[in-house]
Amino acid sequence: MDPTTQAFLAALLGAVVAGAAVLAWHISDRQQSRPVDVEAPVVPPEVATVLSVLRSSAVVVDRDDTVLKASAPAYSLGLVRGRSLVVAELEELVHQVRRDGQIRETELVMEQGGSPALHVTARVAPLGSRLVLALVEDRTRERRVEAVRRDFVANVSHELKTPVGAIRVLAEAVQDASDDPEAVVRFSDRMLTESDRLSQLVQQIIELSRLQGDEPLEQPEAVDVDAAIRAAVDASLVDADRKSITVVPGGEGALEVFGNEEQVTAAVTNLVSNAVAYSDPGSAVAVATRADAGTVEISVVDQGIGIPPDDLDRIFERFYRVDPARHRSTGGTGLGLSIVKHVAATHGGDVRVWSVEGQGSTFTLTLPQHLATGAAASATDKEDRP
Repeated sequence: MDPTTQAFLAALLGAVVAGAAVLAWHISDRQQSRPVDVEAPVVPPEVATVLSVLRSSAVVVDRDDTVLKASAPAYSLGLVRGRSLVVAELEELVHQVRRDGQIRETELVMEQGGSPALHVTARVAPLGSRLVLALVEDRTRERRVEAVRRDFVANVSHELKTPVGAIRVLAEAVQDASDDPEAVVRFSDRMLTESDRLSQLVQQIIELSRLQGDEPLEQPEAVDVDAAIRAAVDASLVDADRKSITVVPGGEGALEVFGNEEQVTAAVTNLVSNAVAYSDPGSAVAVATRADAGTVEISVVDQGIGIPPDDLDRIFERFYRVDPARHRSTGGTGLGLSIVKHVAATHGGDVRVWSVEGQGSTFTLTLPQHLATGAAASATDKEDRP
């Protein structure tokens, strides 16, 4: 090949390479300058922000029932696992809302395996054209409080009905026996007994209602434990003498607790009265006190019928009685131990029980100890001395 042809081919090849380079540059520049299509987020950021601050459980699902957004309470409540709803009733509600676009609200009961069932309210609404929002509120505590209130009203009504009915019957008997002085006296004594029981029941209901308000003590003060025990023993003296039961105070003396004198005395009185009521005639009831690590323990020990193991967890419930057949003879209202429990809680203390059937029971009320200023100062002085 001659030199002229070689030069022509080389120039042609160079022109082709240069043209290809220019074309590649233009294509690259066009691709870089083209606006990038950014896919809009499925859940708008404003909605995600609102859901993050809601106290209720919030779940957003798409048309395929995939969970796109769920708040932390939704996971803790057991509504969502991974990217799926695990509550069949809630999933069916989502399907209904997606079909017709109507907002729906219902109550659901969620079983928790071995745990108590949860009562929730669910409100499901469409969120745009493709998404569905579910808001779930846990109402378990409210339902439990309502059930307790209903039971309380029913029990109070039943307990009030008994003495009121007895007084009416006895009053009619007095009228019919107006010509029999002995019968009148006998029926009058029964009426006094029933009226006293009614008065005690009403007073304890008022006391329990006040304690259940969880209101802080208005003016806590030093309460003399010995004085509270003496008042409790005096209040039970008549019943103890009737059954030849000896109430023996003991333990450390000159102890004080920090709280309300009336409530502390009521709690100790209920424990002593309960011990006397369920003790056998001729037995003894001991009341012992001791200080322990900034608290004062008041223990009431009886030699009564004892408490079955299955009932130990329920004896502090209102109107609960271990031996319902004996409550008429003992005159109990079933509220005494509930009052003790609430007094302990109000004072930041505790109450516990040990019992064996046929041997007796020991109730221990623990309350914060009040240290006298002089004693505290004396202890400080001793610490400061070399």
